[in-house]
Amino acid sequence: MSTDQRDGGSAGDAQGPTVPRMLVGIQLHRFREAAGITPDQAAYEIRASRSKISRMENGLVRFKERDVTDLLTLYGITDEKTRSGLVTLTRQANTAGWWSKYGDIMADWFQAYLGLETAASVIRTFELQFVHGLFQTEDYARAVTMLGHTTAPAEEIDRRVSLRLKRQDLLNGPTPPQVWSVLDEGALRRPVGGPAVMRAQLERLVEMSKLRHVTIQVVPFSRGGHAAAGGSFTVLRFSEAEVPDVVYIEQLTSALYLDKHEDVEHYLEVMNHLSTEALTPAQSTKFITEIIRDT
Repeated sequence: MSTDQRDGGSAGDAQGPTVPRMLVGIQLHRFREAAGITPDQAAYEIRASRSKISRMENGLVRFKERDVTDLLTLYGITDEKTRSGLVTLTRQANTAGWWSKYGDIMADWFQAYLGLETAASVIRTFELQFVHGLFQTEDYARAVTMLGHTTAPAEEIDRRVSLRLKRQDLLNGPTPPQVWSVLDEGALRRPVGGPAVMRAQLERLVEMSKLRHVTIQVVPFSRGGHAAAGGSFTVLRFSEAEVPDVVYIEQLTSALYLDKHEDVEHYLEVMNHLSTEALTPAQSTKFITEIIRDT
């Protein structure tokens, strides 16, 4: 699959369409290549453009069942079990994720991230400026939200905060992802929302670090510069072997989604270096506790 954005949620109607959408696209790509059919030929078959075939194969659009079945016929896929299985997956891919009700206050690129986050089995993240959204208290989340939406009405701020907190349900589900968060000391020292809000946020981090599926590490200033000084990023891994890892890099008005092998490997290497340079989880908890005592 190519480097790009994705829409959706995870495998299963309750969580959303991201992984089913990606899996349908991967299968269609494989079948087309095996049949020796060009994207232009496939597009002609379903009365569409070459770019639509590309978007379908990359999991970027909703699928019409008729398009999928017509393509399967073109590719010579006659086995009924294979066809019905892909149609079922197509229906899952077209369900709405829980975040869809917040669509009026979210950019498409962030909706794409929520789908990937919900679907991931492992989330590895480096944060340079803020505590990761999965660990934020309500007051801290409100302070962060208001930094980027200074003129938004109170009702909109409330909904944005509600969205941030809703994401955290992920950590309390029956099969939560493994979350490994590395934070630069600056994210702990910057008093977002004021000293009282920051103190409560640091206490939340200590509590979260006790969860079996959460690992928190801190890169202290004393370690000097590090490989990720350029900015925050997240690497998402999925339990489905066919789905590639994805690197997410958020910008002010957009985001990058990287899934080319060489890109992912580079960021994983940086993440591994950060984990080595950082304090151990136990040392990090002690470090955060010392900051709390100093506030």
